[in-house]
Amino acid sequence: MTITKKIEIAKFNPCSEAVEFREKFKTFEESWQNCPRGDWMLWIAQRLKVDKRILTLAKGKCVETVLHLMKDDRSKAAVKAAIDYGNGLIDGDQLSAAAYDAAAADDAAAYDAYAAYAAYAAAYDDAAADDAAAYDAYAAYAAYAAAYDDAAAADDAAAYDAYAAADDAYAAADDARKRNQLATADICREILTETIFEKLEL
Repeated sequence: MTITKKIEIAKFNPCSEAVEFREKFKTFEESWQNCPRGDWMLWIAQRLKVDKRILTLAKGKCVETVLHLMKDDRSKAAVKAAIDYGNGLIDGDQLSAAAYDAAAADDAAAYDAYAAYAAYAAAYDDAAADDAAAYDAYAAYAAYAAAYDDAAAADDAAAYDAYAAADDAYAAADDARKRNQLATADICREILTETIFEKLEL
């Protein structure tokens, strides 16, 4: 991938699509305010080592957009735990407990795997990408959005594998996926903007 001009995200080795989008704008601030994808925004937040509570709140709120697709109460509880942790209402041990419960739900209900994993990844900071087949376009995207952020820190290849699996699952629901991406981008703007700009000294 060739980056045609110096941009602040280049050192993080973003995907070519993200680079192309960034280069459409003169400043990072402009690109951030116009970004249509919450997963990209979570990715850069992870790379910038945003405070765990703030990042977890953003992830939890993004996954909450597909809460209606989750069939297991443990998955739903993990999303709530992520949001509660982000708001300072519970501690890390309680967050981890909810994450492990969501992982158990993932094992117990294969058809709900991606939705359960989305909740798990939102709550648990060291999650690895889950390769179970997604049963729904929204749930697949939520799994990717949550998984990509965490997996990237440990293994970029695994993160891109998660994207590929999700992409296959929602290929037939592109409009729905884009609407959800934009919804999560708006969530990220609301929660992460101040911190991201501070990290980049903008």
